[in-house]
Amino acid sequence: MEPVVHPVVALVDVVAVLGSFPALAGASLTVERGEIVLLRGPNGAGKTSLLRLCAGLLPVERGSAHVLGCDIVADRASVRNRVGLLGHSNGLYADLTVDDNVRFWGATVGASDAEVAGALQRMGLAGRLASVPVGRLSAGQRRRTALACLVARRAELWLLDEPHAGLDAAGRDELDATLRGAASAGATVIVASHELERAGSLASRVVEVVGGQVRDLPRRDLNVGETPS
Repeated sequence: MEPVVHPVVALVDVVAVLGSFPALAGASLTVERGEIVLLRGPNGAGKTSLLRLCAGLLPVERGSAHVLGCDIVADRASVRNRVGLLGHSNGLYADLTVDDNVRFWGATVGASDAEVAGALQRMGLAGRLASVPVGRLSAGQRRRTALACLVARRAELWLLDEPHAGLDAAGRDELDATLRGAASAGATVIVASHELERAGSLASRVVEVVGGQVRDLPRRDLNVGETPS
């Protein structure tokens, strides 16, 4: 008998509240393993809240929510070590070096020295830059460091909020290649972005988030630069 394969994300009529504001108002979304999904929508629509909920950081008030087979309504913490979230904040320690930051986050999942070195190399941080304190880096170099931490953590689900922000052209290309490689290896990627042309070229699906609700927009039927009626 073959094992049951669950979707990576399965949300049904999810309501989540920030203060007294419904950040998600009956959102439903299913994402399968290996997909790269683009979340699009105006500021304040609920994209960041959706990412944080999938990372186990935002409680579910009502509805059903499973991530990587874990019921995050009952136990949000159960999924956190298996998910990598990169938000607007890079989540780095400014007084530690690039290498120290990547080792610290890699250690949370038992990453080896070789995996840490590979993550640094992947994001163009090997060599001299690895020994530089994060507080002395440019904005783009800090973003690269945050992405290297995500690579080292071997996340099964990548949750990225405007990941191209602050990166130069080479960094953006490297990020795109990294995301494609992660998906090809079996990880799942959800990207919230206003850079629709670049992020849309990566995505297998486009999901519209408006007013805390979710609408699937099949990529084959929609130019990502258009605003749907």
